[in-house]
Amino acid sequence: MTPRITPDRLTAGLAALAPRRAAIHSHAAGVPEQIHKKLQGRVTRLVGEAVVDPTRLAQEVALLAERADITEELVRLGSHLDQARVFATGQGASGRKLDFLVQEIGRELNTIGSKSQRTEISTSVVEAKSVLEKMREQVQNVA
Repeated sequence: MTPRITPDRLTAGLAALAPRRAAIHSHAAGVPEQIHKKLQGRVTRLVGEAVVDPTRLAQEVALLAERADITEELVRLGSHLDQARVFATGQGASGRKLDFLVQEIGRELNTIGSKSQRTEISTSVVEAKSVLEKMREQVQNVA
């Protein structure tokens, strides 16, 4: 017999994802400064003492920071987690919706991981994906 998912197990998984999302958000705040330092270091190694246009450097940093920005993904991840909590507590519909939300949470985590330039963010993504995989197994028993 397939084990039945319980709201407690699912809400525990969702509760375990919340601090990982918060950690990712916290570490993401320092990404632009990290990009600036990294780019400045590379430019210095390449051109040595030559003068580099600070405006041009700032433009490059802005472009790289925009590519690495995970704000939208974090907002969507938070929304998906909120919706999943509603369904997990029985206030919403079935396992199919939970299954869909688990897929969407996974997509957001994958995107965050692919954009990540910080080890701390990558670590939090891996931890979150581990929790999510356990939730996926539970939800598939309902769907």
